[in-house]
Amino acid sequence: MLTIRSPLLRLVSSLLLLLLGTTVQGAPQQRNGGNNRNTGNRGGGNTNGNGNDAQQGARLSQATDGSTILDATANLNGVPLRFKISAPASQFTVNANVPGGNQNPVSQGQLGINVLLHGDGGQSFFDFPNQAVQGNLMGVVLLAPSENLLWGQRTGPPSGLSRVDGAADAQLVNDFIQTVLPQVVAFDQSNVFFTGVSGGSLLLSGFFMPAHLANFPNTGVLLMCGALEPQVDVVNASGFITNSKIHFQSTKGELESLQGAIPASIIAYELLAVDAGLGANQIGQLQTVDNTPNGGHCEFDGAGFVSGIQLISENFANIMQQGGDGVVQGIETATVLNSVVGNENLQFVNA
Repeated sequence: MLTIRSPLLRLVSSLLLLLLGTTVQGAPQQRNGGNNRNTGNRGGGNTNGNGNDAQQGARLSQATDGSTILDATANLNGVPLRFKISAPASQFTVNANVPGGNQNPVSQGQLGINVLLHGDGGQSFFDFPNQAVQGNLMGVVLLAPSENLLWGQRTGPPSGLSRVDGAADAQLVNDFIQTVLPQVVAFDQSNVFFTGVSGGSLLLSGFFMPAHLANFPNTGVLLMCGALEPQVDVVNASGFITNSKIHFQSTKGELESLQGAIPASIIAYELLAVDAGLGANQIGQLQTVDNTPNGGHCEFDGAGFVSGIQLISENFANIMQQGGDGVVQGIETATVLNSVVGNENLQFVNA
């Protein structure tokens, strides 16, 4: 486990050093950091995947933009992993058995992907808020291989912020993208973004990013309503921290269990950037944060869990991709793209 001693004190000291040469411009069960509001196993979410065919039990449907959604299960080292891909039919490979799919396996496509990890209980897997092609990114969503649909915990009831299987699940996500996905759909393997929702954000920030994000440089990670500081050793930090966009999106009424965890994650990733030699302005371009919304956990529109997540998902390009100004209609702020520098200590209404 990566240990950062006295992170806030270290951050302050590091920023003071930066300021010497840089001009600075300009956060289940209710205690469960990933609890979303649905603990049911809808739609056959725990598909068993007894074979090695990535299309076992595959189902097809239509996305909101008219593209094709493939819902299938892959078997990775004996672990069944159910997934959905939303893509133009022509981008699926011949292995996918999708009508119109004519790409060769492992062929390089022109569209990238946005891989979403749901919160505890799986609601966002079934809702698929990142479906359709948005900002030249095809939507992909994965279902946690867990009896209670918890990323980072394969058995047993929710255990708050603890994710004992986090490292194994992070490896699974990495292997899926690198080995299974190219067999199913043609995509630009240099254009792979990630989205986390609640418990999915815990898995991404705590385990996947430190261990595997260097495999997917020059892209970014959107962390909604949840974050952890790295829980495993950081591998090749300079390979991603100097070129990857990270946005933390929370609310004023965030869960109490996350009100300390999210700022701690912000500080930890900011320190990685400092250690990599980035100045305050550079950090502010890559790492941003907002908790303007007055709603509760994931209620970014101030109204509901599902609708709040959908709002941010529909504004992914404007928040995460080059040229986006961070304006989100429905969030009362000029932009959600506030530099983490000086904004580490988020203020919550029930703190």
